[in-house]
Amino acid sequence: MLTPKEKTKFIDEFKINPADTGSAEVQIALLSEQIRKLLLHLKKFPKDFSSKRGLLRQVARRRTLLAYLKEESPRQYNAFIKKSGLKK
Repeated sequence: MLTPKEKTKFIDEFKINPADTGSAEVQIALLSEQIRKLLLHLKKFPKDFSSKRGLLRQVARRRTLLAYLKEESPRQYNAFIKKSGLKK
């Protein structure tokens, strides 16, 4: 779970306009950080199957949001991929 300070840090980094908190870019960035934290947790506790299930749901949701962003605005998608360091 991300702390409010971590969330605001990622929102500030990836927001499009000053009032933006829910764009696809922000949602993908938050999901990516949650996925990273869950991966670290699962390396420590490999038999935590409920966390593994949650991880798979978050990965699927991120994949869906990335597909949406790619379909709606390929230019923004490419810029986001470069900025965030995700693979295509």
